Amino acid sequence: MKFRIDRDALADAVAWTARTLPVRPPVPVLAGMHIVAGGEGNSDRLKLSAFDYEVSAQVSTEIDVEEAGTALVSGRLLAEISRSLPPHPVEVTTDGAKVMLRCGSAKFTLLTMPVEDYPTLPEMPPAAGAVGSDEFAAAVAQVAIAAGKDDTIPMLTGVRVEIEGETVTLASTDRYRLAVRELHWKPERPDFSAVALVPAKTLADTAKSLTAGAEVSIALAGTGGAGEGMIGFEGGGRRTTSRLLDGDFVKYRSLLPSEYAGLAEIQTGPFIEAVKRVSLVAERNTPVRLSFSQGEVVLEAGTGDEAQAVEALEATLEGEDIDIAFNPQFLLDGLSAIGSDVARLSFTTPTKPAVLTGKPPQDGENPNYRYLIMPVRLSG
Repeated sequence: MKFRIDRDALADAVAWTARTLPVRPPVPVLAGMHIVAGGEGNSDRLKLSAFDYEVSAQVSTEIDVEEAGTALVSGRLLAEISRSLPPHPVEVTTDGAKVMLRCGSAKFTLLTMPVEDYPTLPEMPPAAGAVGSDEFAAAVAQVAIAAGKDDTIPMLTGVRVEIEGETVTLASTDRYRLAVRELHWKPERPDFSAVALVPAKTLADTAKSLTAGAEVSIALAGTGGAGEGMIGFEGGGRRTTSRLLDGDFVKYRSLLPSEYAGLAEIQTGPFIEAVKRVSLVAERNTPVRLSFSQGEVVLEAGTGDEAQAVEALEATLEGEDIDIAFNPQFLLDGLSAIGSDVARLSFTTPTKPAVLTGKPPQDGENPNYRYLIMPVRLSG
């Protein structure tokens, strides 16, 4: 194997692929990055792959090939080397059981691993449709914040992806909050429908890393179709697959209130800053209290025997005055995700979930992002 490649192109491709390398590989070869230079139908392409039996990543980039070939080397070592090379073209060659990288006057020799022991990457499921990469990344980020972190309940660590025609709905919950985002996409078939539960961390990392291309192609079997248990994403010469999570997701639509007793609107930026300031005195797991009345909201944290903080902000209120309390970090997560300069908080009672949204573009329209948050009961 012998090829030349631009230093930045190599560093970028290796860094992206290395994200999938397992921290503690179940078998040694999974710590390797699979390199294919040239070959059938890809005479001027380099393919780098990583796989940990759950998630696979593969990137394709242009190179000058002198001699086609395949090799398997330590992925983490290759990533560290690629990142620190001087700004010159890189020449990669194999010599027996070694791979050599030359870049300017720098030369590295890496030992290879047995390429025949490397597992075959899973096939991409059938292409289901495409969505704008930036919008997809933003939507996934809005929803992934509410996914659970407890691996003992795998179902809650995922994002539910529901596809019905031209609408994709993303939802996640950790039982204390629920995030739901709807977006439009271009399906391969107008009647396409599918449901998948994708690990939230994998989905968030993938969506964020595929913004180099204008669109992301989503590969997913339709309801009852072949290739179940997998989802694939492709864009900008990069493709990744992930195993889906098993389990029945919460029937989340029934959690969203159909009507509200009150609605408050506050400028998002000042609200975020005030919550941050007031929560400085909130001991671990203690809430920030919000007292809404006509024209203002008063934020409070701390108790009589400890440090206390109080701050008032302008707010509009429709409905009766209400005192309600939230976990400050959960509240900040939602405020940071709504993507609007006005935060709208809709509530029913101080003990029932409230829904945080941005202000919809036109009154009467449903917002495409909703963040439901459970209040903390106030004692006394």
